[in-house]
Amino acid sequence: MAAGTSPATPALAAWAFAVATCVKLLLVPTYRSTDFDVHRYWLALTHALPARQWYTDASSQWTLDYPPFFAYFSRLLSLPAPLVDATLVSVPVPDSPPFAHLLYLRLTVAVSDLLLLGSVLLLARDARQRQRPFLALALVLWSPALLAVDHVHFQYNGFLMGLLLLSLYFLEQGWDLAGGIVFASLLCSKHLFLVAAPVYFMYLFRHYCCGRGVVKGLGRLVLMGAGVAAVFAAAFAPFVYYGHIQQLFNRLFPFGRGLCHAYWAPNFWVFYIILDKVLAFLLRRLGFNIAIPEVSFTGGLVGDSSPFAVLPKVTPITTFLLVILAMTPCLVKAFSNPQPKHIIRWVSYACTCGFMFGWHVHEKASLHFTIPLAVIAMDSLNDARHYFLLSIVSCYSLFPLLFEKQEYLIKVMLLLTYAALMWVGFTSHFAANSDQEEKKANRSGSTAKKNGFIGWIGLSYLLGIAAIELWSQCILIEFAKRPSGTMMDAELANTQSASCQSPELQFC
Repeated sequence: MAAGTSPATPALAAWAFAVATCVKLLLVPTYRSTDFDVHRYWLALTHALPARQWYTDASSQWTLDYPPFFAYFSRLLSLPAPLVDATLVSVPVPDSPPFAHLLYLRLTVAVSDLLLLGSVLLLARDARQRQRPFLALALVLWSPALLAVDHVHFQYNGFLMGLLLLSLYFLEQGWDLAGGIVFASLLCSKHLFLVAAPVYFMYLFRHYCCGRGVVKGLGRLVLMGAGVAAVFAAAFAPFVYYGHIQQLFNRLFPFGRGLCHAYWAPNFWVFYIILDKVLAFLLRRLGFNIAIPEVSFTGGLVGDSSPFAVLPKVTPITTFLLVILAMTPCLVKAFSNPQPKHIIRWVSYACTCGFMFGWHVHEKASLHFTIPLAVIAMDSLNDARHYFLLSIVSCYSLFPLLFEKQEYLIKVMLLLTYAALMWVGFTSHFAANSDQEEKKANRSGSTAKKNGFIGWIGLSYLLGIAAIELWSQCILIEFAKRPSGTMMDAELANTQSASCQSPELQFC
């Protein structure tokens, strides 16, 4: 049996993780973003200063703006750091980090991925349903988007996604209380997962609390509420005691940064911005006095507003309402028929709604729905087709994060290798699967054979992306002869991101 169709086992999981770790070690000396400096400072901050100063310290521009559990996580990672280099945990940190600092922090990201490994292995070997094949596990561990964001750009998304997948595993098993508590811990580690909270609330309320009688239902509601409240108390109570809770929330929710992130997500607001610019251009041509905004949409700094010239200004409450509105079908489904087997899809859908309509969304937030969808990509032919297209486009939208020339071949080869892995794995798995139930569940298979694995529309879209990449890298670069970091780079990045909108809109 091919590895792609073999059930996931601990031995295969260890092999997949070892391969991923080797790739991560090769990526150690590559480009790193300012997020590396951010996390390096947080490591020193949480080690050198008491907790009462974590959210008030302003001695550096890299102020702590993640919830307390992530600060505790940084503190944990800092404990062995003095054995490597005492300056790793000194404040202020050195301006130019030595290689030992780089290696240590890169290794902390790789080691923290062990939680992701454990969570995805549990999901792949779910005892309540047919074992998911090995490829479902490999799709997560070998995700080029995750490798690029965490192990080149530098973040700890693997650890956070491990918490999310662990919570989803508990819910699939019917262990709702544990799933709710782990999700609360995730929110206290990274608050941007709040977008999935409505689905969690609706599902847990109906599946865990309702349909069991009034007394037992109320008891379960109190138990769940107490468990979640205990998690939040453990995270935030010390800062309430210090009198710093307002400062903490100001750090977590800087709404003054504007609608779009500096690395803006290819979402609905891109169309809105383009429409505003087109209308402004046409109205100026017709003789109307339309002011040219002085502030960039993608400045990403506190104080930057959304400088629309014609269309109404978008506020955080507007984006919140649109996210909830887009999420409504999923919430209705979770309330009316709360089945554990659908929870991964519902949470992924909620994260997609946040990505498409949220406030100040970073393009790497696509990891929040592509990683869970990788787990269920082998569940059916339609799941495989959707994930194949979505994962490629999502990863391509992250290309502007790695803008230096020496990383260009790395990101291209990671994406092409992953696409080839998916193609071979998906086609071999579904060609070999002759189970009658699978045939019944995948009646669209005949259509897939006629139109190709992803259909002519999906194929045309991917070919269009390839054409855009060829145009931007070969023609524009040769024509402009520009140095790295000029305005032309930003325009190329915007072109790449704008080309990646349709699959996310289709999924949402």
